[in-house]
Amino acid sequence: MIHCSDDSYYTGITTDVERRFEQHKNKKGAKYFYGREPKKIVMIESGYDRSSASRREAEIKKYTRADKLSLILSV
Repeated sequence: MIHCSDDSYYTGITTDVERRFEQHKNKKGAKYFYGREPKKIVMIESGYDRSSASRREAEIKKYTRADKLSLILSV
């Protein structure tokens, strides 16, 4: 999960976290970052295959901001 310049949180999946973060910083990643900057990686979960990672991503994207903050603080 990435903390953004507008104080929002972005959730995505990748096999290479640092490479993907650099892509987002260089505007070569998700459209979510048009108009906002990725500031810091605040949470990483690992150990999922592609299918379960996609399900977990969808689950987290449905969380409220408060739920996301609780998840970040629990790690």
